[in-house]
Amino acid sequence: MQKGKANDLLYSPRTEKMRLNFIKKLALPAELKEMCPLTGKMGELVENKKAKIESVFEGRDNRLILIIGPCSADNEDSVIDYISRLCPIQEKVEEKIIIVPRIYTNKPRTTGDGYKGMLHQPNPNEKADLFKGIIATRHMHMRAIEETGFACADEMLYPENYQYLDDVLAYVAVGARSVEDQQHRLTASGIDAPVGMKNPTSGDISVMMNGILAAQHAHSFIYRGWEVHSEGNPYAHAILRGYTNKHGESQPNYHFEDLIRLCDAYDERNLVNPAVIIDTNHANSGKNPFEQPRIIKDVLYSTRHDERVKKILKGFMVESYIEDGCQKVGEGIYGKSITDPCLGWEKTEKLIYEIADLL
Repeated sequence: MQKGKANDLLYSPRTEKMRLNFIKKLALPAELKEMCPLTGKMGELVENKKAKIESVFEGRDNRLILIIGPCSADNEDSVIDYISRLCPIQEKVEEKIIIVPRIYTNKPRTTGDGYKGMLHQPNPNEKADLFKGIIATRHMHMRAIEETGFACADEMLYPENYQYLDDVLAYVAVGARSVEDQQHRLTASGIDAPVGMKNPTSGDISVMMNGILAAQHAHSFIYRGWEVHSEGNPYAHAILRGYTNKHGESQPNYHFEDLIRLCDAYDERNLVNPAVIIDTNHANSGKNPFEQPRIIKDVLYSTRHDERVKKILKGFMVESYIEDGCQKVGEGIYGKSITDPCLGWEKTEKLIYEIADLL
């Protein structure tokens, strides 16, 4: 990798007002893919999983999508261990549920402090190394496909980094702090996979709906130094994750009235494939992961009372890992989250079977 130089045409000379230090030039997405190539069989698995998910959003498949896994993918071995445990469960519930494991390799931080995910720190106990990080994130997604057959989901925290993973992802999420950003919206419009747009932390669903509208339409814009044109993503959809009120208190938005309001918002706009995924953690649960089973049952009950709600609900997003709760970085408990607390494996397994029984 090349060191940044002050006289390099790609960089501006450092001045008293310049507070960026260019460390090294990272590999281009095409270069990374040459270093870590996807096999033909792996590519087929990704395309097959995307096709199944897209069928759900189109209304041609009535199964429920369950996007489930750790808050952050902090350790490759424990994440792959977790996903491997989902394999026999998927076989048993495949007629009712499509499981999409979460491998979230970038973590948005409200204040900028704290663990920012494997992309930044392949080893949470060591300093940041983004070159090693982009290799580690791609390797983990590829290992999941190869060893478990699962193509997974990740959050698009940095739009310019999406191409490092565009051939391995079955589902992409745009977070609550990113949904209003122009570059996230326009990049989502060019993604060849379903993209979920979360409501912002303020709870204003019009922001999310505008993001979906933008993502579903074609655009011309600048991306990674290129002039590009997107065709629009017909599978861009809503994710309700709760919100924070003016007092800083978590408030849910998964109740029946919230879902009716979302149905009305879809009806008011010229959007295709109206859909919602309910994020059962974050502000919806007050970051209490043990509330997630109750929230899912509450939402499924709501679908019995209104056909629009039943039609629009496409699935759930659950934060789950091997061990209950969370730990501090450095404690070293295998399979326990180092970011938000998660539902442990025994409760997770029980929950998936309960969902299948309710469908």
